[in-house]
Amino acid sequence: MIAQKGDGIVKSGLSLGPFPALAYDADKGFQLGGVLMLFDYGTGENYPALDSKLYTELSFFTKGSKMIQLRYDNSKLIPGVRICTNFRANIDKAFNFYGFNGYEMNFDASQLNPFYRYSHYEYLFKSDFIGRLRGALCWEAGIYASYYRLGSIDYANVNKGKDTSEIFPETMPTLYDAYKASGVISEADADGGFSSGLRLGLLYDTRDKEGAPSRGIWAEGHVLLAPFSETPFYRYSLTWRHYLPMIPDDVLTFAYRFNYEGTFGSRAPFYVLPYMTFMGQRTDLEGMGGCDTARGVLRARVVGLDMGCATAELRWRFASFTLWNQNIALGANLFTDATRVFRGLDISSLPGTLREVFPSADADVKLLGSSHERLHSTVGTGARLIINENLIVAGDLGFPLNKQDGDAPALYLGLDYLF
Repeated sequence: MIAQKGDGIVKSGLSLGPFPALAYDADKGFQLGGVLMLFDYGTGENYPALDSKLYTELSFFTKGSKMIQLRYDNSKLIPGVRICTNFRANIDKAFNFYGFNGYEMNFDASQLNPFYRYSHYEYLFKSDFIGRLRGALCWEAGIYASYYRLGSIDYANVNKGKDTSEIFPETMPTLYDAYKASGVISEADADGGFSSGLRLGLLYDTRDKEGAPSRGIWAEGHVLLAPFSETPFYRYSLTWRHYLPMIPDDVLTFAYRFNYEGTFGSRAPFYVLPYMTFMGQRTDLEGMGGCDTARGVLRARVVGLDMGCATAELRWRFASFTLWNQNIALGANLFTDATRVFRGLDISSLPGTLREVFPSADADVKLLGSSHERLHSTVGTGARLIINENLIVAGDLGFPLNKQDGDAPALYLGLDYLF
């Protein structure tokens, strides 16, 4: 059902959004598959807010990964409590691995890509509950469980269909192999493991709408407690997001974000570190570096015990209209992203070159970097197609400002704003 209100349409009831998963990620390749989204606007009195949302995805990427996702968000099932449940299976036979501590590790763009890859199978489940304390302040509580199965690359898979000059020889170890052999990655963590625990936090949210906000503050902090995991650990996340209308009616918005992902103590399994953790409707995001944190920086280029990222973005909505009973808007954005490690992991047992670990390696590769860690920065531009304020088709092009973060601009096609 629809109703006319002002210059737009007020949506109510159910809205179905099936479409092919056709996207591109500079780190993963082209994405092919299918996405089904079901929006429930209820009576429409709170449009563009939703009563519930279901997101399902089955897709694969041309660089070897497969993704299964199921996300359900409901604010009506339990009065006064929002329920957000997520399941994700990410099967990646060539996940990015550039070592720890950012610029303390060297990136050699002349090396074939498999040198900076490893096999990474991830299964993640989480269910979060959010309730209002007072005004815009809310409590957050959730449970989560994850399982990681890790290993060296599948040489036959990464070499499939390649020319002779592009073959990665089976006698050539990877950076992941060097980390294991030198003891930087412990035997207990090297093959992955199971973790589970609780997440507890506080949320402050004054956004005018969720999908494409133009004003308000969205801030949160939570702790992750995993005492009974195979490798017990304790982490925390702090995020500040602010949306400032420069020209009213959603025409021009300045948005910025600061995020800090930290660890209590000095011990956490390495496979839980390269993520930005979320409570609520989003699953944990791969970072730091890549499409969700620093567009243009190589995915997972920045890994440490404590990490942060920042984004400043100017969002321009240059056209808004109704078409086929849908509210449509076209937008463009300019952005700059940055990320860095603030507290690193111990890499003192790692030698300077690959042949110091594997004397028979086909080629020697410099492992340790020549500079201390500092900001990894990018600039870029993008475009958005916004449908009913909740379905947002996105495209971004990020340019790294240092060749140690990537030797070419990175293109990302997908869904949503970063925040």
